[in-house]
Amino acid sequence: MPSAGRYRSLSGSLVDPEKRRSSLDSSDDEAPALISSSQPMLGQPGAASKPSFAYHLPRRRFSRYFTLAISCGLLIFIFYLVRSSWTSEKEIKLGSKKPPPPPPAWEQFPFLKRYHGGIRTLVSREGNKPEYPASDDEEELRLLQEAAMARKKTEDVVKVEDGGLQKREEGVRSFVSKSERFVPKPRFGADEYEPAVKCYLDNKTRLEVPHLLAYTGVTQGFPDPIMGSYELLGLRNDVCFERYGRLGPYGYGYSRKFGGSGAGTEGEKEGSERIWTDQVEVDYRTVSWAQVQEECALANAHRFPPPPKQLNNFFTSMGTGGPLRELPSNGVDLTASSRSGKKLLPRTAVIIRTWVGYQYGAEDLFYLRALMSELAISSGTEYVLHFLIHVKDDNLQIWADEGTYNRVLDEALPAEFRGMGTLWSERQMGLIYGGVAESFYRDLPVHGAYRSTYMPVQYFAHQHPEYDFFWHWEMDVRYTGHWYHLFSQVSSWAAQQPRKGLWERNGRFYVPSEHGSWEDFRQMVRVQSEHGTSQKSNMYGKMGQDAGDSQHNPLDDAGRRPEAPIWGPLPPSGEGDSTADPDNDPKPPTTYDKDQYTWGVGEEADFITFNPLFDPHTTNWILAEDVTGYNTTSHHYPPRRTAIITASRLSRRLLQTMHRETSMKRHTMFSEMWPGSIALHHGYKAVYAPHPVYIDRAWPTAYLTAIFNNGLNGAAGGSRTSVFSDERQHNFRGTTWYYDAGFAPNLWKRWLGKRVDNDGGEQAEVAGEGRMCLPGMLVHPVKGVELVFEHQVGEG
Repeated sequence: MPSAGRYRSLSGSLVDPEKRRSSLDSSDDEAPALISSSQPMLGQPGAASKPSFAYHLPRRRFSRYFTLAISCGLLIFIFYLVRSSWTSEKEIKLGSKKPPPPPPAWEQFPFLKRYHGGIRTLVSREGNKPEYPASDDEEELRLLQEAAMARKKTEDVVKVEDGGLQKREEGVRSFVSKSERFVPKPRFGADEYEPAVKCYLDNKTRLEVPHLLAYTGVTQGFPDPIMGSYELLGLRNDVCFERYGRLGPYGYGYSRKFGGSGAGTEGEKEGSERIWTDQVEVDYRTVSWAQVQEECALANAHRFPPPPKQLNNFFTSMGTGGPLRELPSNGVDLTASSRSGKKLLPRTAVIIRTWVGYQYGAEDLFYLRALMSELAISSGTEYVLHFLIHVKDDNLQIWADEGTYNRVLDEALPAEFRGMGTLWSERQMGLIYGGVAESFYRDLPVHGAYRSTYMPVQYFAHQHPEYDFFWHWEMDVRYTGHWYHLFSQVSSWAAQQPRKGLWERNGRFYVPSEHGSWEDFRQMVRVQSEHGTSQKSNMYGKMGQDAGDSQHNPLDDAGRRPEAPIWGPLPPSGEGDSTADPDNDPKPPTTYDKDQYTWGVGEEADFITFNPLFDPHTTNWILAEDVTGYNTTSHHYPPRRTAIITASRLSRRLLQTMHRETSMKRHTMFSEMWPGSIALHHGYKAVYAPHPVYIDRAWPTAYLTAIFNNGLNGAAGGSRTSVFSDERQHNFRGTTWYYDAGFAPNLWKRWLGKRVDNDGGEQAEVAGEGRMCLPGMLVHPVKGVELVFEHQVGEG
């Protein structure tokens, strides 16, 4: 037996462990010597197993597994790509998935810069070179002006120690000397009508709100409006308003301890003290607008017809004796005279729409105080303000308990406006206008505030026969000028519009830089309507192809043929679609051809809008088919007209007809389509007032005109290519007046001195041209503006 510690080698001989260890410790060159040349080959008799140091199988197994994993991953990836390709192809064929559209063409246009010019650069309106719209030969001059103004900014900031401060003070004195009190002329002159009795916030102390402070001229390079016109409507465009002169009378710019808001007490304020040179600041903590308005109405009662007796609504109040007789409402009688022999004025209500739970900020209070002062108080209650408040919680027992009603009403309004509101609810509208078919269009109820905005308004008019007209106004509308000046000028202009071609003009945007004078525009509309626009030379067909519209429909060409003018009522023609009281509808005195643009001149408008009354037929406006109670079989819809944004003026006659159509005929349509369509059906006078609208980028004016008037025969609607079609409404985002305009709130906030998108703010105003100064312009929408307030002791 071998001795302990030894083992047998591959050759069978005994090997000493020490020698074996020394052999393993030898160099690699000597390692092969361990294998004898006489060693039997594997597989031969006597061959032993392979030595451990020559066994490489684990490495080969790893390589095989790794290769297998890579191959499987590649196969799975290829399968995923193939399957994704099949899925995408199927989605494209079914139309369930479309590639994202290219960016709108208007986003490529350069931004205009002179909207934000400061008050230190005031120039006269006649001497101003507007940045936009400008012809090609004026472009170089504009760029030179911008460069010069940029150099001037640098000099004012850098050279203060070398006389720059004195130069800036001279500029301040220059614009301060151009300030003036803005007092609009009354619409109804004292020669024919009784003059207004002056009203005060406090009759004992004769406290009054100061008149606005305006500045003669505009800031250098300020753009002209791209749509609408100041001159056409009789609005002043030779003055501008900065924030202290416009909002200072209503609590902006002075401390809360004096009854102000505490906002605007810091920052760039040069010349702002002039608003209070004649009197002390108004302490709005002590003002009750309901009392002020009531006292003013009593003092001026002789200017208006005596109010009719209120209705005894026995069907809701369970009263006895039946209802008192209601006065006729087929027109407004302005020929009635007072004791002095002068004419009496119509009564007008301004309805402010709001809701329970609305959070009134300081900026909202400026807006409401301005409406009260400029429309109601300064006019001797020619206008009367009223809040129409939506109660969203239908479970509140406001109709069964007087205490609950009063509590909800008080909590719904700021303290200074309490006593000026009326509550309404959707459940209430469902009871009053029962029988209207419930369609739940877009999952919304037909009696809801969204689909039937005017429903509580028409019922309010039914309950208040003392008013002849109703301005329907929203909480997110702002105006940089004087409210009375706007309302009176727009109303006067609308009254002077002839009915001939009125509906055709109503359906188009007026672009003065392209259309020329209003007379030129009127004749162009007549030619487009009577002869159509299908000829090859028509620029609207060529230029109206938006960059985001690559699917031209050949059927659109068929909609550019001559169209019959609208002359008198245009009732629905569907079976069973009779209108309410058709015998009382106004009838044309002559045929269309014989009229010399005289019918309608001097007639008060039943409906005034601030956007075109477009035809939604064949457009892709998403709410065009929200029509209830009419015969719509085979997609046959009644004639319709729509005005986006419900801010408008409506006559009592129109609202009463809407009330009867809904209650008696069970007819209604989507909010922005309802009053215009009823005016069309009954032949009432509807007018689109082309107020000044601004745009934030330098659109080519011909392209802009083609985009906004790209519907039927150069109108804004009546075709799938309409700018009001859902896929084309993005073109309004850079304007100052649309329901989702982005330029509107940004411009308003910059005008308030706020920093927006890293531009503007206090430092820019102080170091640059000063505060912005804007001419009168309507701005919508403006929501939730946060202001910076002064810090008071005890506040965190």
